[in-house]
Amino acid sequence: MSSRTFMLRPAGLGLLMLMLTLSADQLSKYWILYGLDLPARGSVKVLPFLNFTMVWNHAVTFGMFGGLGGAGRIVFSAIALAVACCLLVWIFRTHSKLTAACVGAITGGAIGNVMDRVRYGAVVDFLHAHAFGWSWYVFNVADSAIVCAVCMLLVQNFLAGGQQQDNVKTG
Repeated sequence: MSSRTFMLRPAGLGLLMLMLTLSADQLSKYWILYGLDLPARGSVKVLPFLNFTMVWNHAVTFGMFGGLGGAGRIVFSAIALAVACCLLVWIFRTHSKLTAACVGAITGGAIGNVMDRVRYGAVVDFLHAHAFGWSWYVFNVADSAIVCAVCMLLVQNFLAGGQQQDNVKTG
């Protein structure tokens, strides 16, 4: 099978999305840390509703489980890697290109955040959306990819009307 044929299959598309998400996440974090030097600057206004604000996230979403201290780095990384392995199995078993692409984006985002925990001891968060007195938590490209892909999977499932659309390979 040629590489072109593989890329047209769901697994190929899923792996492509994984690599694109992981690359975009890691390149954006590298630029934030070393190009823009956001740790020294703290926060930079980008648009009236968006700032780059440096946050080292030692916990998980919304600061949950932050009380684990240094062990959190190992626990969160191990859990994320176990989930990523399960997601890789899903990518290779699905017949749906949309499912494979979404699961690939989720996997790439999860791996990107694990890489941060291993390299820096915390996840690099820097996107800060705000408007009209409302402020969202600070997040990164990996987080965005995960949330968008999960939403797409939910919409896909909802539109399927309870019918099994994925037709996962067995055996």
